[in-house]
Amino acid sequence: MTASTTQRARQLRASQTSAEGRLWGELRGRKLGGWKWRRQSPIGPFVVDFFCPAARTVVELDGSHHLDQQAYDARRTQFLESRALKVLRFPSEDVWAGGLHTMCHDILLACEATRREPLT
Repeated sequence: MTASTTQRARQLRASQTSAEGRLWGELRGRKLGGWKWRRQSPIGPFVVDFFCPAARTVVELDGSHHLDQQAYDARRTQFLESRALKVLRFPSEDVWAGGLHTMCHDILLACEATRREPLT
């Protein structure tokens, strides 16, 4: 993590999208199953939308601009998964299309699954 990555994370926190704000409202303060989340968290050279260190889980909300950067997103996911992180990607429009409850359920299931995984 570099100073520029940290600065970028701060900028992203200050200018979050409305979908990120809505999901953050569900994750912050350990509201979702007691899991502690960080938003716009630097991991290596990247800044991820949401990160739960205890569950080693990353949540990314993909807006329409992600259609033009699929190769970049694949490299990001590969990097994160190579560090034993679980990456969940959701279209940001699902937050507003009635899918927020399902999204939170899927996130909670992914986090809870880490409690049952054997240590390696």
